Amino acid sequence: MRLARLVGTLALVPALASAQARGLGFDPANLDRAVRPQDDFFAFANGGWAGRTTIPGDRSSVGTFVELADRSETRLRAILEGAAADRAAPSGSNRRKLGDLYASWMDSVAIERAGRKAVQPLLDRIAKLRGHRELPALYGELARHAIGRPFSTFVGQDDRDATRYVVNVGQSGLGMGSRDAYLRDGERFEKLRTAYVTYLTTLLRLMGEADPAAGAAELFALEKALAEKHWEPARNRDPVATYNARSVAQLDSLTPGFSWGRYLDAAGVRRTPIVVVAQVDVLQAQHALVMATPIPVLRRWFTVKVLDAMAPHLSHEYVDAQFAFRGTALRGQQVNRDRWKRGVQWAEGAMGEALGEQFVAQTFTPADRARMLGLVQNLLATFDDGIGQLAWMGPETRKAAKAKLAKFTVKIGYPDKWEDYSALKVVRGDHAGNMLRSRVADWQRNARKLGGPVDRLEWGMTPQTINAYYNPSMNEIVFPAAILQPTFFDPAADDATNYGAIGGVIGHEISHGFDDQGSQYDGDGNLRNWWTDDDRKAFEARTSKLVAQYDALEAAGQKVNGKLTLGENIGDLSGLTVAYRAWQRSLGGRAPEVIDGFTGPQRFFMGWAQGWRQVARDEAVRQQVLTDPHAPNQYRVNQVLRNMPEFAEAFGVKEGDRMWLAPAERVAIW
Repeated sequence: MRLARLVGTLALVPALASAQARGLGFDPANLDRAVRPQDDFFAFANGGWAGRTTIPGDRSSVGTFVELADRSETRLRAILEGAAADRAAPSGSNRRKLGDLYASWMDSVAIERAGRKAVQPLLDRIAKLRGHRELPALYGELARHAIGRPFSTFVGQDDRDATRYVVNVGQSGLGMGSRDAYLRDGERFEKLRTAYVTYLTTLLRLMGEADPAAGAAELFALEKALAEKHWEPARNRDPVATYNARSVAQLDSLTPGFSWGRYLDAAGVRRTPIVVVAQVDVLQAQHALVMATPIPVLRRWFTVKVLDAMAPHLSHEYVDAQFAFRGTALRGQQVNRDRWKRGVQWAEGAMGEALGEQFVAQTFTPADRARMLGLVQNLLATFDDGIGQLAWMGPETRKAAKAKLAKFTVKIGYPDKWEDYSALKVVRGDHAGNMLRSRVADWQRNARKLGGPVDRLEWGMTPQTINAYYNPSMNEIVFPAAILQPTFFDPAADDATNYGAIGGVIGHEISHGFDDQGSQYDGDGNLRNWWTDDDRKAFEARTSKLVAQYDALEAAGQKVNGKLTLGENIGDLSGLTVAYRAWQRSLGGRAPEVIDGFTGPQRFFMGWAQGWRQVARDEAVRQQVLTDPHAPNQYRVNQVLRNMPEFAEAFGVKEGDRMWLAPAERVAIW
């Protein structure tokens, strides 16, 4: 969902044996007491765990998120295996479709026998491309199947009018995922580019190309030329710069020789009132490049796009080729994931809410929902109090900020209305066909939104997703059921630890409504300036200091991008700050007890730190720094806490300690 901010990886600590340990809310064995908390709190809180943890061969990292995901995955497997065995389930029912989806993936013999049969009609369609004027119709076909092309297209709320849906268009086409992967110097990037060209060569060889190496070199040169036109990731975070409304006629004038009416018709989205272009200059430049590219090269390019998009669902040679690049070269995975785990993944992708409905029935209660709502309401009230006390904000902007906060929508656990999958045809024994049909069904489901009212009951994540988000166009915060389990939400844990864990997550999502992006949307979800000029300048003076702090950090040999990660860094810092105040508010003036030698404030910060514990392969960290708006996990702990005087007081941090940041250098925003 556009501009939805993800909180990132979340947390799990197994329930402990003793009553005292359960009250503490974290396992002391996970600490590394050889590290002073005043020097490296992330290592102090998680070093014991990290020292005895190895990354499984099928993972690029392991930590809180992976532990929680594994727990949910096991539950989902049981649901799917039960559905696959239930041949009495009514034809057309969600249970029957889920069972058939899973059984089809587990039938590896049928998949090997099918080879690339399911995608052959698309490949044949590409082979018939004779001229550049045929591209709009081909692009439309590829869009409906979620196949890569020079620009992406999706249906979403109009940022300037949140009451309607429009078609959005943005830069795309890069098989390596980021412009920097094509353009940066250094041995690491050269190796990555070599691995990508090898992957392209393999796909072309499997298609019977006479000279696959030469063809791959041509495709890489085309994508590198496209990458040179792309905006940098941080620039794409500007919602004003990326909102450029155009009519079909205006688009036609931007891209001579390309009929946007034919494209929108072929994609089934002609009903859009306008088209919002994210990067107008990139659209023009990429169009010129494509128009100057010979048709045989374009046929190879789109053929590779189809094979790459569908490789995990074809016979083993395609699976292995893609994994060598996307699994090993990009993320450092040594082996592919077990077959059943990938089966769960594909079923979730095709029918996520149908699977989520059964997941919730087994794992989440109305009492869980009610308690979480109480926590959220306390955080919202505390955030409102904080707005009233901001010394840097004037009364006019303060009033508007409070009005926006009052309009927040809160969604907890699961949707009140489940997705309808009746239009999806699932055939047992036709895995790749099922995946293609699910892509088309998903596209059509979104295309049908055009011209209709905005569905405010819709969710952007499934209940079994280990995450949370803020959506500025809906002005809503959403917490799926799967995150609301230990340790983020543990009824047996101490309140201080819970507020540091789930409270920090809640505060993070609330703060996204007021970060550098979210603060540009009003309470109705419209991209509209509700700030005075002076208050916006005061806000940006504070956020620029945060950018500079993160720009100075490094992970796996690469500098963190303070502008790219700014929104998430604001979410972390402001979210944890408001969570701390909310915890204090919940005490009602009572002094928190000391448990196992840890004070209440210390347990609060332990709750936050254990949520981000992780060990990761260097390849994965480098890819994260290049493309992810979230800072590496150690900085989501240490750099945030260095800015909080409450942390310095809780652990006696003083000048000379590595966790020390002089008061004048600390950043406080919300």
